[in-house]
Amino acid sequence: MQPPSEHVHWLFATGFLLLGLCLLGEAIVGTEVWRRRAWRAYLWPGLAFALGVLMWPVMTFYTNSAIHMIAHGAWAQMLMIAGAAELGLVRGKLQSQWWRLAVTAGFLVSGSALLVHEQNAWFFQRSSFLHHLMGWTMVVAAIFPLARAIKPRSQVAATGFALTFVVAAVMLYCDRDVAPVFGHISELAGTPHR
Repeated sequence: MQPPSEHVHWLFATGFLLLGLCLLGEAIVGTEVWRRRAWRAYLWPGLAFALGVLMWPVMTFYTNSAIHMIAHGAWAQMLMIAGAAELGLVRGKLQSQWWRLAVTAGFLVSGSALLVHEQNAWFFQRSSFLHHLMGWTMVVAAIFPLARAIKPRSQVAATGFALTFVVAAVMLYCDRDVAPVFGHISELAGTPHR
């Protein structure tokens, strides 16, 4: 028996929240203090890479259409690429800070995939609204990893980057497949949950 898709969204929300809190901790105390323990430098890139790996089973077992499979595959690839690029930078295997643009590309691809794979209108049901909202949030928030690549020591860029993951986690926690948004639900959506 397959659990509802909202349970998978909530598990990934937990991963995004952990990712955001790690980045927020680093932004608050500063990179030098954060990296006094060597393992902390690998924490968020490793978590991003692991989330990408975990997205592959979601793509395989929880998709019901080709567009969903392509979107989940794109997220898996971009999470793994961004995590691997950041791991390479932390390890010293990659020297150029321009590798941070992999995260910017990840935000743009993820936001676009969210927008393309949601085939219903904004107010069809809550999950439709959240897919549109998260898609535009990721596209607009791509400015933060871009700013991080250009000015690595920017406090605003680091904080905005971290809070993007926290906001995405909150949106994922709000996801329920068939639930009203702002009191409205399409009669075609089905019976609301809870």
